[in-house]
Amino acid sequence: MQIWNTLLLALQLIAALVMIGLVLIQHGKGADMGASFGSGASGSLFGASGSANFLSRSTAACAAVFFACTLALAFSSNEGRSSSAIGSGGSVLDRAAPAASAPLAPSAAPVIPGAASAAAASLPAPIPTPAAEPASAAK
Repeated sequence: MQIWNTLLLALQLIAALVMIGLVLIQHGKGADMGASFGSGASGSLFGASGSANFLSRSTAACAAVFFACTLALAFSSNEGRSSSAIGSGGSVLDRAAPAASAPLAPSAAPVIPGAASAAAASLPAPIPTPAAEPASAAK
């Protein structure tokens, strides 16, 4: 099974790189937009809408291969998992929500961190007393 995942991953990487290259070498439809304003070009504003050329068809084929490889890799990565490896349920939505813990008993007054209590705020501030000088400094 590991060899198939490796081959799918390599094919996806190659398809992505080829698709990037194809997109970069294509001629943009808006490239002649400046010419249509000034010189009265015969095409429409965003280029003529005709049948798809080889580059655009190749880009669509690479995109289809890329998306198919992405889906195959997604399905193969989820294939080996069992419900015991994930937990009791197969999906997060299938599992029951844990029971909420009981709220704490409300206190008499809400406590604001860093604020003094109301009783301490009503008392006058203590007056600082000067420190006593050492005995050796008094002489």
